[in-house]
Amino acid sequence: MFVFALAVVFKLCSIQFIQGDEYRAMAEERIVKNHEIPANRGNVYSADGSLLATSIPKYDIRLDAVQPKQATFNKYIKPLSDSLAKYSGKSSSYHQNTITKARSNKNRYFLLARDISYSDYIRLRNFPMLELGAIKGGLIVEQTTRREHPMGGIAERIIGYEKIDENGNVTRPGIDGAFGVKYLRGVNGSRLKQKIGNGKWKPIVDYNQVEPQDGYDVYTTIDVNIQDIAHHALLGQLEKYEAEHGCAVVMDVKTGEIKAISNLGRSTNGSYYERLNYAVGESHEPGSTFKVMALMAALEDKVIDTSTIVDTKRGSKRFYGRTISDSRGHGEISAARALEVSSNIGLATIIDEAYSKQPKKFINRLKGWNLHEPLGVSIIGEGIPDIAEPGKSNWSRNALPSMAYGYNLRMTPLQTLAFYNAIANDGEMVKPRFIKAVKEFDREVETFEKEVLHQKICSDKTLREIKEILKNIVIRGTGSKMYSENFSMAGKTGTARTDYGNYEEWRKDRKYISSFAGYFPADNPKYSCIVVIHKPSTKVGYYGADVTGPVFKRIAQKIYTETPLIDQIESLEVVNAKVEDSFEAYYNLANTYKTIMPDVTGLPAMDALALLENMGLKVKISGAGVVKSQSINKGTKVKPNQVVELNT
Repeated sequence: MFVFALAVVFKLCSIQFIQGDEYRAMAEERIVKNHEIPANRGNVYSADGSLLATSIPKYDIRLDAVQPKQATFNKYIKPLSDSLAKYSGKSSSYHQNTITKARSNKNRYFLLARDISYSDYIRLRNFPMLELGAIKGGLIVEQTTRREHPMGGIAERIIGYEKIDENGNVTRPGIDGAFGVKYLRGVNGSRLKQKIGNGKWKPIVDYNQVEPQDGYDVYTTIDVNIQDIAHHALLGQLEKYEAEHGCAVVMDVKTGEIKAISNLGRSTNGSYYERLNYAVGESHEPGSTFKVMALMAALEDKVIDTSTIVDTKRGSKRFYGRTISDSRGHGEISAARALEVSSNIGLATIIDEAYSKQPKKFINRLKGWNLHEPLGVSIIGEGIPDIAEPGKSNWSRNALPSMAYGYNLRMTPLQTLAFYNAIANDGEMVKPRFIKAVKEFDREVETFEKEVLHQKICSDKTLREIKEILKNIVIRGTGSKMYSENFSMAGKTGTARTDYGNYEEWRKDRKYISSFAGYFPADNPKYSCIVVIHKPSTKVGYYGADVTGPVFKRIAQKIYTETPLIDQIESLEVVNAKVEDSFEAYYNLANTYKTIMPDVTGLPAMDALALLENMGLKVKISGAGVVKSQSINKGTKVKPNQVVELNT
């Protein structure tokens, strides 16, 4: 017993004098520690500065009912209750009773207001007793932030939001996720809090030990007007065809800036919302939109020319024991016409005859365009393309003719769009771009410029030929329902089977992917666009010309009519356009945008006179005939009664 007593005394002395500091630190850590204060994430803006995503601070106001001295509590309980009554609508006696009860129950974490705005937070913290702060008044303030999208569901999926899993990985795609860590997230602060029991902590002082630093702001390439156009055009067609999901993307031809991207999926109740980022993340068999790549490969390798004749008159043809068919026979037609009418037999025959003995040559041409690799866009979750080739499990003798019309390979809608955009951009392939700049207030932290993936995807001869075919597809081919005399478009329809692994089951419930990819205006492209709709109801229709073509046309038409005049005038420079047609277009635009000077060079002087006087300008003309120069440059802002001189 004596030895045991000595051991106890020794241990007590050891704890007190030798390990005392360590144990005191452990005890303090359990009751007092720094809590992290999340920084406000930076804002996400559209190209014109419209707010797309922002962090809204929210506050919970609580009261440590034990902290104030009794004299302080007695003095302020009534005026505090009166102020709370005006704020909440409940009686002053109700608040006085509940707070008094909280004090008698030694409640150190009594809730006064939850999830309130900053203005309400300022109002409440100036209420009697609460204005004394944490030490004297028992005020407890807890701040959180909530991500809001002021434009609602429009573009919500591409804006995204950041969610971190247990391993620290970003699990949500979108701009918010892609640029969260580096720019948007900011630096968290810290605040000293004391444990008050039941897992609850209250701030010890009214200030933060380390103030959080807000994240940088990200300015996107999204044009809110074009985004709205694309969203509603896609939504209307999805509803009409009761489709499963779809996407639409609009891209600036020269810069690669994504001006609009809409991704809509169907919910269980039949409504549509921004469900997944289909345009970036979903790779699938593209179907007939890939025929453009196949024919371009053959033209560029000079194994055919556009006048090469191919026999499609039977409407079906056997390739290595497998039948390929068209909706109808087209007879003996040229290679160019085969693409215009989207003949599966025509393209399969061309590619098989040209490359069956050297399939690697065809595959290498596709790889030379990097169609087998992701684009490497900044958005997390880009889908992985796949192209069959000799040596792979998906290769067979049928692979080559199948690839010719868009099967046995996978691409994302954005990857397909990038290729069509390169055609519109005179062969220069640019990477699709979602971000223009990162800023801290007005200071630019980083800017993002155009990134060229291929200086030239093919020869000028191939470009001229394929552009002419794409234009004719809308004029007299599978896209002829889209044709308009008012503005020109070029592109390719696509209709692909999907979920056809069990062919007998597929025949009972046929499912398709409808698409249209192209650009507008046809001769001086400003924008490229792709529309993809999955599994439209076959009761209504499923061909690309019927399902996705109208969406493309609606987007092009509204952009064309709602873009400022300075851009529209460039769009009017159509080959072989009649002067009177151009004048009518100028006249309509001038009525819409009466403060912007149009380019009237090339118009008859009298037509130019009527147009400009209708805008409220005073016109002086020297000579007669066609206008050769004007004293005010096109695109310049003009005022009523301003004088403009025209020389003929």
